[in-house]
Amino acid sequence: MKNVICILVLTLMTTVTFGQNDKEMTEFDANFSHTVFFWLKNPDNQADRTAFETSLRKFLDNSAYAKTQFIGKPPKASRDVVDGSFTYSLIVSFDSSESQQAYQDEAPHKLFIEESSALWSKVIVYDSIGI
Repeated sequence: MKNVICILVLTLMTTVTFGQNDKEMTEFDANFSHTVFFWLKNPDNQADRTAFETSLRKFLDNSAYAKTQFIGKPPKASRDVVDGSFTYSLIVSFDSSESQQAYQDEAPHKLFIEESSALWSKVIVYDSIGI
């Protein structure tokens, strides 16, 4: 009985430490990947960065379609083939092309564009479907 309790406690601790919940990233869906790179007009302006990050997080928290959500900044480039010229990147996965299109049309996405488009000078999108 003591071994069973130890195993249950260890399992619970592992789940709490390494498990995912609804607020964290879910498993990447290889059906459709949406990768976006943003170049802010004033990348050194902390107020602009904060406004952009706040709007982007609000949008993703309210999206009904985005599964995996990754917001990134460029690391210090260690190789010539690494393009670190962008200010932020976003990687989102979807279960289908239809879900990605619905994401494009949903109100939180449109509000994000309305709130943040004045902050960026350039956006590049790479969409991919799994093979």
